[in-house]
Amino acid sequence: MSARASLVLFDLDGTLIDSAPDLAAAANAMRTERGLPPLPLAALRPWVGSGARGMLGAAFDVTPADAHFAAMRDEFLDRYSASSLVHTALFDAIVPVLDQLDQLGVRWGIVTNKATRFTLPIVEGLGLGPRAAAVVCGDTTAHSKPHPAPLLEAALRAGTAPAQCVYLGDDHRDIVAGRAAGMAALAAGWGYLGQGTPIEGWGADAILPAPVELLKWLELA
Repeated sequence: MSARASLVLFDLDGTLIDSAPDLAAAANAMRTERGLPPLPLAALRPWVGSGARGMLGAAFDVTPADAHFAAMRDEFLDRYSASSLVHTALFDAIVPVLDQLDQLGVRWGIVTNKATRFTLPIVEGLGLGPRAAAVVCGDTTAHSKPHPAPLLEAALRAGTAPAQCVYLGDDHRDIVAGRAAGMAALAAGWGYLGQGTPIEGWGADAILPAPVELLKWLELA
């Protein structure tokens, strides 16, 4: 059986893993320290894809233009770094998909905007490192998504032509990056999805409502 792509590249947060509980915990710890009540996970979860900027904006209504933003960002990232694997885990439904790809010999990798200092401990802690053909982080190349450079770097590291790759992510910028890299671009409908353009307007080659749909799109199921 031959897949429609030789290399499957995944976004990390919201596509492979659910990191929202640990990111929300870091923001809520900061709120508690400042005498504020914690926010429900549902209020913070959609902002995970926007990183510290999005999480702090949702938790404290601050922006990078605020004088105290940089200090708050550093505090948030330090808190998160110290507890990034407390509740973070692979989405349950993605586990059999990765297993099937491995079993069929379809290689896969990870391309994330998350910095290396956070990505590698999580990737190794969840046992993904030895399985991934490439892991490219937000600071691996000079540009991060939606620029195509990280995706092209992953293809290069895996020795695969971009046209033979597919990129799957849960944010509009993932689709923009995938298309700019000359790859098929799929939208992960189970992810965080952000607060901007609805998923139907991203221009993805397909919207996958569940991880198992990836195997069907690849013509492996």
